[in-house]
Amino acid sequence: MDFFISAYSLVVGTIIPFLFILTVVVFFHELGHFAVARWCNIKVDAFSVGFGRELFGFTDRKGTRWKLCLIPLGGYVKFAGDENAASVPSREMIANMSDEERKTAFVAKPVWQRAAVVAAGPIANFILAIVIFTALFVSAGKQGVLPVIEEVFANGAAAQGGLQAGDVVKEIDGRNIQTFGDMRQVVLMNANVPLVFEVDRDGKLVHLTVTPSAKLKEVFAGERQMAGDIGVRGSGDPQNYVRIKYSLFGAFDEGVKETYRIMEGTVSYVWGVITQRQSADQLGGPIRVAQVSGKVAEHGFLPLISLTAVLSVSIGLINLAPVPILDGGHLVFYFFEALRGKPLSERVQDVGFRIGLGLVLMLMVFVTWKDIVRLVSPNS
Repeated sequence: MDFFISAYSLVVGTIIPFLFILTVVVFFHELGHFAVARWCNIKVDAFSVGFGRELFGFTDRKGTRWKLCLIPLGGYVKFAGDENAASVPSREMIANMSDEERKTAFVAKPVWQRAAVVAAGPIANFILAIVIFTALFVSAGKQGVLPVIEEVFANGAAAQGGLQAGDVVKEIDGRNIQTFGDMRQVVLMNANVPLVFEVDRDGKLVHLTVTPSAKLKEVFAGERQMAGDIGVRGSGDPQNYVRIKYSLFGAFDEGVKETYRIMEGTVSYVWGVITQRQSADQLGGPIRVAQVSGKVAEHGFLPLISLTAVLSVSIGLINLAPVPILDGGHLVFYFFEALRGKPLSERVQDVGFRIGLGLVLMLMVFVTWKDIVRLVSPNS
């Protein structure tokens, strides 16, 4: 009986929230590709959520097969003339096309149209995040406590940087800080990175440089990892609790800013990992995303939707990486094609796709290994 209870808890509490998020994010990503392809009069053979054997689907009046497949870890849009889901052109298929069929093939379109189709996937992810954040801000607003520093711990980064109890944080590196949570979010993502704090100290604006130290701490839904810490405590005074309400336009503006903040923080963190200024502890694969999804789902549907927006931004950014096989890699090829006036040679593209596939597989192995290590040693 305990086994069935545990299995039920795993499916309902972790797998279903994870698949919900992944399906929504992937669907809108592929919908971006699909919508622009239709606008460019490109024939779409298949729109798939998931890989492997088709579970069910239907064919629309323009010949596109919409399907849900057995392995729900991703998805793809396959255009006429593609050899596979990565939009690698099939030379044999293209050679056997009639002139009429070739007119609607992806590979036969001008380079700007192909680039637009490829870029539309990540852009759709960013738009989805903005829409979700806008809806959340206009319906629930933003809740938290004012960014008042109640206590500065001795020998911490804040004390070394000159922050004092009673300071009210206004900006960090030019980013407007409205709540203590806003400040915490910036600090967490910037371990070992100097940050310029603008604080209100007895009515005067003071600028201080604080470099968060790296510390193992809880950062999100019970997840512990190395992250930035400055050694301060916020105010516990109920009078400092605020709920910021937004008009529709204000919510949209804040939604755009929140999406940009996530993009900026993610790019900064990845660059920090590459330059070895940041720990790779925050990297995670499907196992970790599933764990976090389950923990967030325990707090309700709205936090789960918020996590969907965050992951949508992440998926969009990952796909823009200049790695062949990803959207960003295709855009790099199209950039050189536009400069040269003709595509790169078939051999160069084939080698590029093989290298890209190898890099993606190595990354997946790396993050999955880190996920497994976390499962075995949660406090490592």
